[in-house]
Amino acid sequence: QVQVVESGGGLVQAGGSLRLSCAASGSIFSTDNMGWYRQAPGKQRELVAGITSGGKTNYADSVKGRFTISRDNAKLTMFLQMNSLKPEDTAVYYCNWRGKVYTSPGVADFGSWGQGTQVTVSS
Repeated sequence: QVQVVESGGGLVQAGGSLRLSCAASGSIFSTDNMGWYRQAPGKQRELVAGITSGGKTNYADSVKGRFTISRDNAKLTMFLQMNSLKPEDTAVYYCNWRGKVYTSPGVADFGSWGQGTQVTVSS
């Protein structure tokens, strides 16, 4: 079983910055593509930023140039640096962690979501 926990959300004024963290724990054999998603009230969950196992990144057009996704495979941690925040960035942010876990015998694919962390940007 893999547990994923986000942290770092909070209330910030427009133009400010926050850094979200996502930590995974469990019998993880390897990590694959991962991403940060967000869901605002009344809206569908959307991909904000993704990162491949090799470190290639992609971003939603709305956050390009402002957000940066990174990962530390050795520490099983992923980050989202958010700069120049706007009120429209207000949402619950979730991390999605994909990879393989040890099973008996062998390994198996997994995909886990965290519980989410609230980001509120005031104007």
